[in-house]
Amino acid sequence: MSSKRKATYASKMKRATHILFYRRHQKPGVKGWELHKALGSDYPKVLDVMDDFLKPLDLQVKTVYEEGKTPEKPTLDELDKARFYVTLRGDLQPKEAKMIGWRIDDLAGLAITISYIISKKGQASRRDVEELLGEKIAGWRVGLNLDRYIRYGYLQQDDKEQLYLDWRTRAEVDQKILIDMLLRSEEEKAADEEMEEEETAEEE
Repeated sequence: MSSKRKATYASKMKRATHILFYRRHQKPGVKGWELHKALGSDYPKVLDVMDDFLKPLDLQVKTVYEEGKTPEKPTLDELDKARFYVTLRGDLQPKEAKMIGWRIDDLAGLAITISYIISKKGQASRRDVEELLGEKIAGWRVGLNLDRYIRYGYLQQDDKEQLYLDWRTRAEVDQKILIDMLLRSEEEKAADEEMEEEETAEEE
């Protein structure tokens, strides 16, 4: 890459950083068409370069397709309709979660809520979610936690008290990994219970 081209990309990357980090809307991040307008049609390449620079900081540029499934090889038109965020690349550690005000049971409740809504094809009644969470965490925290998940952008609720996944879940949560982790946890729990039953039968 020529020095002139490097300087051009450096300048565009700087502008992209300003656009992505500076919050102008209710939702963080920015639409692809806004980046297209500000940086030109090569903005996906600019974001790739920016993503490489963010790796040492454990951050990444995340692309979220708010309308429909994620395409394998997105066209420029599809990218223009997507939303781009800067998020964590790795996992949030328990100590870090506490520093930003999250309790472990808050995170567990969020994971359960998200996985339940996914299992219901993206929509679940608040009442059903409250009943489910009431089996896992203290009852008085259920309503507070759900309101918090909504306020922070992980969930959205309509006027019929139906819950859906919101922008932050799509941006920050790898839904496949979450489901796989929960399935493994249930399998391990079932195996432990089976082992306890066998040990009890042997003692008798």
